[in-house]
Amino acid sequence: MAVSNEVLQVIQRLTPLAEVLALIDAGVKAVVPRTLDVARAAGRTLANDAVAGSRPSAAIAIHDGWAVSADATLGAGAYAPALLPQIPSRVEAGQAMPPETDTVAPFDAVKTTAAGSEVLTALNPGDGVLAAGGDCDPAIALRRAGARLRATDLAAFAAAGLARVTVREPRVRVLPVRGNGIVNAAARVIASDIERRGGLVRLDDAGRGLDVALAAETADAVIAIGGTGSGRNDTSIRVLAREGRVAVHGIALAPGETAAFGFSDSRPVLLLPGRLDAALAAWLVVGRYLLAALAANKNKDSEPAETVTLARKVASTVGLAELVPIRRTPDGQAEPLATRYLPLSSLTRGDGWILVPAESEGFGAGSAVSMRAWP
Repeated sequence: MAVSNEVLQVIQRLTPLAEVLALIDAGVKAVVPRTLDVARAAGRTLANDAVAGSRPSAAIAIHDGWAVSADATLGAGAYAPALLPQIPSRVEAGQAMPPETDTVAPFDAVKTTAAGSEVLTALNPGDGVLAAGGDCDPAIALRRAGARLRATDLAAFAAAGLARVTVREPRVRVLPVRGNGIVNAAARVIASDIERRGGLVRLDDAGRGLDVALAAETADAVIAIGGTGSGRNDTSIRVLAREGRVAVHGIALAPGETAAFGFSDSRPVLLLPGRLDAALAAWLVVGRYLLAALAANKNKDSEPAETVTLARKVASTVGLAELVPIRRTPDGQAEPLATRYLPLSSLTRGDGWILVPAESEGFGAGSAVSMRAWP
C-alpha cells in the first residue's frame, strides 16, 4: 500500500462560538478614524459624537398661519371670540416669530372685521412654533460615537449644517482562494454586505495567493473564502500558519465548522469555507462581529430582527450553534427550511435566518424567535 506524504489540515477541536467572539473582542483593535463628507458616510460608524450648533437660533413657525400671543386667546371659542389687541402678522413655515408672539394660529382660526381681528379658538403657548434650539442643542449629540449611520441620520446632519463627520471605515480585502463559481458567488455577497455595513472593500481576483493578500499593507482585515478543509488542495490554514498565526481552526457553528480565525501581524484574518452556505453562515455570525469590532460599533449585533413564531420544532445539538433558514407561512408563522447543510433552495426560499445558541437543544413549535434578513 502506498503511503501518502501529504499534510492534511485536520481540525483538532471545534472552538465554541463564544470563545471565538471573545478572541475578537480581546485581539481586534478599532481602525484609525477618518473624516468623510456626510454624503459618503452611510453605513459607517461614528468615531466621535455628532454635534451641531443650536438650531434654530430664534423661535420659528413650523406651519403657515397667524402669529399671535396665546394669552390673548384665553377663553376664546366659536361663539365667544376673543378680540386681539392688534391685527396679527402672517407667517410662513421657517419664518422667525415676531416679537411678543408665541403661537401660530391656523388661518381659519382668526377672523378680521372692521372692528379688528378676532380669534375663534383658544391656543396653547408654542402651538405651531419651534423654539430656539428645538432642532439641535449643542449639549445633546445628534448621534453618539459607536453608532452606525443611517440615511436618515445623514439627512438630519445635512439639514443641521454638518458637512463632514469623523467615522471608522474598515478597509477589508476579500479573496476568493479558488476560481470556481461557488467561491466567487460567496465572495461577492460578502463584499456587498461589508460595503452595506460601512466597510471599504477590495475584492481580489479569484485564485490570487493568500500569501499575497496577507502581505498587502492597505487592508485592516483579510477575508478569504475556500481552502479551509482537509481536501487535497486545501492550504489556507497552512498559509496563515506560515505567514501569521492561526488562533482558531474549526468553529462550533453549523454550517461553517471548518472556518478559521487568526492574525497576520496584528491584522485579523478570517478564513471561510468554500461552500456557499457555510461561508455565508460563518460570515453572518463571526464576520459581521469582526467588522463591528474594527469599526468600534457599540452594538456588534445591530442587524434589525423580527420576532416570528415557529410553526414546527427546530432540533439542535448542544454545544453547536446552528444557523437555520426560516420562511414565513401563509398563516403568519415561520417554518425552518434546513439544518446543518443548507441547500441553495433554502437560501432563496427563506425570508431570513435564526441562530440556535450552542447551549440550546433547539426551539419547540410555537416558540418566538428572532429572525434576521439575508444580506
